[in-house]
Amino acid sequence: MLASGASANSVRTSPFRLPFGSNVPARSKARKRALDILFEAELRDTPVLDLLAERIALASPPVSAYAAGLVRGVTEHAARIDKLISEFAEGWALDRMPAVDRNVLRIGVYELLWAPDVPDGVAISEAVLLARDLSTDASPGFVNGLLARIAELKPSLQV
Repeated sequence: MLASGASANSVRTSPFRLPFGSNVPARSKARKRALDILFEAELRDTPVLDLLAERIALASPPVSAYAAGLVRGVTEHAARIDKLISEFAEGWALDRMPAVDRNVLRIGVYELLWAPDVPDGVAISEAVLLARDLSTDASPGFVNGLLARIAELKPSLQV
């Protein structure tokens, strides 16, 4: 139900704000779609934003505004995100991590540090679920530990 005087066309939302009553699992699907695009770009050694534009144009499956925002955000902050992951991934070089884990962590770090409307616990839980569903048995614990550490230090991190 819209506020009086508002029409469906006048309701504006950013890719990081869902209107009241929206289907929460839509963001979970968007994270998975963003992961698919980031993973594919890395595997094909294709520029991420070129692949994103291609996937948006094809719309099969569709790329939601939130998924596109995640891909763009991860790409925009890639150097800082990768530096943080490398710094906190004790015993793991970024290029030695499974590609799924690396990209799940990129999305998680992006949401923790640059998506203020996503609670830290949600960003971490969603990343852990993606790792559980798509990576190795050890990945959920690894993703949880690394993202929890970044979340803990978030106030002191310079972004």
